Amino acid sequence: MSESRDFCPRCGDAVPERREPLPGDPRGRDALLCDDCYFEDFELVDAPERIEVLVCSGCGAVHRGDSWRDVGARDYTEVAVDEVASALGVHVDAEDVEWSVDPEQVDENTIRMHCRFSGVVRGTLRSADVTVPVKVSRGTCDRCGRIAGGYYAGVVQVRTDDRELTAEERARALEIAESYVAEQERGGDREAFITEINETDDGPDVKLSSNRLAQNVATRLTDELGGSFESYPTLVTEDGDGNEVYRVTFAVRLPRYAPGEIIDPEDGDGPVLVTGVSGRLQGIRLATGEEYSSSFDEGDAPDAARLGTHADASETTVVTVEDENAVQLLDPETYEAKTVPKPDFFDDEDDSVLAFKDGEDVHVVPEEPPSS
Repeated sequence: MSESRDFCPRCGDAVPERREPLPGDPRGRDALLCDDCYFEDFELVDAPERIEVLVCSGCGAVHRGDSWRDVGARDYTEVAVDEVASALGVHVDAEDVEWSVDPEQVDENTIRMHCRFSGVVRGTLRSADVTVPVKVSRGTCDRCGRIAGGYYAGVVQVRTDDRELTAEERARALEIAESYVAEQERGGDREAFITEINETDDGPDVKLSSNRLAQNVATRLTDELGGSFESYPTLVTEDGDGNEVYRVTFAVRLPRYAPGEIIDPEDGDGPVLVTGVSGRLQGIRLATGEEYSSSFDEGDAPDAARLGTHADASETTVVTVEDENAVQLLDPETYEAKTVPKPDFFDDEDDSVLAFKDGEDVHVVPEEPPSS
């Protein structure tokens, strides 16, 4: 290899003829050094002597900078590996860098991270071993502190109109609230949480971390279960800038009738099994099996007499199918044979059916109750 007139500025030895540097090649005085002088002070890895990590003992979030971050680690060793990876610096001239780490648990709060690096510099494979102790401290993040302190900004009260809340409605309302909040948490909203759920005789009260969260829960409840909600703000304090801070109660009122109830709109066409209450009341006429829907003016609360629920129906024996409009059953209480209307959902092959008795009248009902 031919030699140029270039000389190492440190030792004075001649260096090989240099090509024109490419983008990304080292530049400046270090680029002029011979390999011996260059590697004399070369450090492949820049590592801190020690790393301290503050981890929330409640949720496992890590404090970085001025904020807490959910890292999704299964244990503190994973947290330590991530922190070391963020803190270590590899020399800019190194190419094809590879590294591995071997954690050593010194005690409950200290993990010694043994790291090995390799990379190609000036065509030479270089390696380095560094050991970084990681001290894990435990604290409480803002979110867990608020939860522990019972903080909340919005309340969702789930109630009904002129009836008791069903067990299914209670369970589904809480499922909707909890799944929505969990969805917000998975999306990175650390301020989304349920502070407390109070079960009352009239229905659950759900305390949430923000008014926005509470309003969105109330919206989802009425979208699925029907009904409507109103908001009632209460002034609780002022922030540091003098702005008024309100706590808002969102009062959800579910419809007057629940899916599974049997009602009589008293329009002359007989009882209706309620199947839905979103916007308008939907149901099935027990006498014919035809679909029923309340008028727009009535909405989800038409004037009707409550007769019972699907759960009140009993299994009874089919005596005979008389014709396309009538079937003979045994009265579920007296066991007398009675001729009753045959609805569309009746199967002529059935030997038994569910029957609902209202006074002296007996009605066939569908086998499966409607879902709420």
